[in-house]
Amino acid sequence: MAKYVIYVKFTDDNERRVATRPVHREFLKRMMDEGHLHESGPFTDDSGALMIYNGENQAAVETLFATDPYNTTGGIIDTATFHEWNRVFPAGG
Repeated sequence: MAKYVIYVKFTDDNERRVATRPVHREFLKRMMDEGHLHESGPFTDDSGALMIYNGENQAAVETLFATDPYNTTGGIIDTATFHEWNRVFPAGG
């Protein structure tokens, strides 16, 4: 299964993002428990986040990402770019 990195840039609506964060994190936990999410976290300056998903293809990952409360709420994500990732180090992962 391939890994896909999603680079997310947030809007300036911090209030909406903070209010939505608990359900967003519940969603991420479910994605991780189901094996879809490899890892995720915000940048220290709160400008965005990096997420790494496991998926058969980019379309499958885009479909999962579209159901994230940060997307469905609207006004939180400015842009999201997807890249298939070739993990080299550490090996085996």
